[in-house]
Amino acid sequence: MAAELDFSPPEIPEPTFLENVLRYGLFFGAIFQLICVLAIILPAPKSHKADSDSFEPKNSETAKKPKATASQISKKPKKESKKKR
Repeated sequence: MAAELDFSPPEIPEPTFLENVLRYGLFFGAIFQLICVLAIILPAPKSHKADSDSFEPKNSETAKKPKATASQISKKPKKESKKKR
């Protein structure tokens, strides 16, 4: 009975072209998702030009402009409609 046991590895068919495309596509998709998540978590460094612009003093005219309140912006003339009887 001991001579009847077969310890050879099972035969595994070679992967087809579509299986290879699917496998590598999934790898590239996973890497792309990791890059996107890291881009959200880690902030990108700002350029030197943007930093130097933020330190310039602002004109007094731009600082004194009043901003419109939300209630003024949202007010629109209402249309008068006829009552239906």
